[in-house]
Amino acid sequence: MTINFEYHDVEASERLEEFTTEKLAHLYKKFNMIVRADVFFKTENTSSDETGMICNIRLSVPGPRLFAEATNSNFMNSISESIKELDKQLTKKKGKMATY
Repeated sequence: MTINFEYHDVEASERLEEFTTEKLAHLYKKFNMIVRADVFFKTENTSSDETGMICNIRLSVPGPRLFAEATNSNFMNSISESIKELDKQLTKKKGKMATY
């Protein structure tokens, strides 16, 4: 699995990349059908202190791509929320896949 990181109005961070890579590695162990992950970090000016740090993750898997987006007060929470959403989507997709 290859992981591509993109930053929009955010400074690149090794800590964020390591944290995301670790979380995606857990997903890959569970669902080895993942080919590639594109991770986008961006900030948004909002009136709420609880939002604004956005993490988008797009997974390339057989069939349609999977996508999850989360916004929180920090990137770590946004990453975790996106990963949880992708885990749900992958579980559902794996259940639908038939082996012949």
